[in-house]
Amino acid sequence: MYLCLLLLAFFLPPKARAGEIIGGHESKPHSRPYMAYLQFVARGVQKCGGFLIREDFVLTALEKKANLNPAVQPIKLPRSKDKVKPGKVCLVAGWGRVAPNGKYPNTLQEVKLKVQKHQVCEREELLKEFYKSSIQICVGDPKENKASFQGDSGGPLVCNHVAQGIVSSGKSNRKPPGIYTKVSRFLQWIKETMKSHQLQGTD
Repeated sequence: MYLCLLLLAFFLPPKARAGEIIGGHESKPHSRPYMAYLQFVARGVQKCGGFLIREDFVLTALEKKANLNPAVQPIKLPRSKDKVKPGKVCLVAGWGRVAPNGKYPNTLQEVKLKVQKHQVCEREELLKEFYKSSIQICVGDPKENKASFQGDSGGPLVCNHVAQGIVSSGKSNRKPPGIYTKVSRFLQWIKETMKSHQLQGTD
């Protein structure tokens, strides 16, 4: 779990807000088999999402391999040179709040969001000091009331069945766009980390 905490700290800028699904709907059971729900109990309960990229990795090292079945499956990682173009509609899923100050849902929620040009996030007063176009993706149409927010951080931005981004931060007013980490920029590190933590069995 320490690796997961380190990753979340690395991907979330200071003072930024993490993600919840707003404007989405409940996911069909087992339709997102790569999704993981993480809860940390230390100085209060912290909740976030994650995604399975190998049977023993949810961007953290699991003590035992996940038992793969139709409801539990890894998601594909992008290629190192992959780019998600503005206008692309991608999917975000998570267990974050579905309304400001609302309760956390018991079922997985999902929403489709449109990738924006970098300038959209760079112009946002509440995002511009955090947004780095070299390692991040600007996601969510400012004209729509759909976004990820508190509770979904760590979950994937899925484009054509590939995890292209990671829910990282958003505006405190809960309005789009939001900031997502580019998985492709950290692909080599992810692969090296998984290679150095090969599981020797399931016992």
